[in-house]
Amino acid sequence: MLLIRRGLEPFKNKWALPGGFVRVEETLDEAARRELEEETGLREVFLEQLQTFGAVKRDPRERVVSVAYFALVKPSAVTGATDAAEAKWFSTSGVPALAFDHAEILATALDRLRGKLRYQPIGFELLPPKFTLTQLQRLYEAVLGEELDKRNFRKKVLSHDLLVPLKETHRDGPHRPAQLHRFDPAKYERLKKKGFLFEI
Repeated sequence: MLLIRRGLEPFKNKWALPGGFVRVEETLDEAARRELEEETGLREVFLEQLQTFGAVKRDPRERVVSVAYFALVKPSAVTGATDAAEAKWFSTSGVPALAFDHAEILATALDRLRGKLRYQPIGFELLPPKFTLTQLQRLYEAVLGEELDKRNFRKKVLSHDLLVPLKETHRDGPHRPAQLHRFDPAKYERLKKKGFLFEI
């Protein structure tokens, strides 16, 4: 996950989720996209509203209600900006102490992501356009926090018929090259309109 080190008080130098205040002329979605870009340099990413957090004393400055979003992005170079002194990627198992109530927001986001990953193909947002079945399984295991049976996972993923096998391979370590695939979003959208359920 991506965290920023706060450059301002309160909680100066503490790690936090990227965020900020909504401008008068903005929608919530516009504000979320603007803040993400301003604090990390990231644009054009999958973004979804998570939940509203409104405990009375969650911000020592004043009464603040936060509408949290989660974004799915491929790890890439990020830079801290505006009120962020630094931006950095962390694994879910190596999160430092967070400012405000951001640990609660993060736990809620992980629960939502783990649930959605099992019934929507959102995991493909985190993969390169071409990927191996092993890379796909590693992604699911990283997000779900558990090991998955290789044979059962592949059988279930391939049964949905949403992956297009490519005539290309990728070598990962000393093993023989693995076939590359790509996700077919157009086919998924067509199937979804007919009531198709993606489930892992």
